[in-house]
Amino acid sequence: MSVSPGKFLRDVRAEAERVTWPTRRATLITTGAVLAMAGMASVFFFVVDQLIGLGVRQLFGLGG
Repeated sequence: MSVSPGKFLRDVRAEAERVTWPTRRATLITTGAVLAMAGMASVFFFVVDQLIGLGVRQLFGLGG
């Protein structure tokens, strides 16, 4: 089955016109939420890492 490049591009354009694109506001809100969640996750894992490190140092008597 062979499809010409012209028909393919027309089909792609037609499909892209049917897509419901998010508004600028929705994109900014979603981006902010993703950045906030990434920040909170990084703080959480930093704190957990510090607590585990403290526990290991206490357990094995390492460090000052």
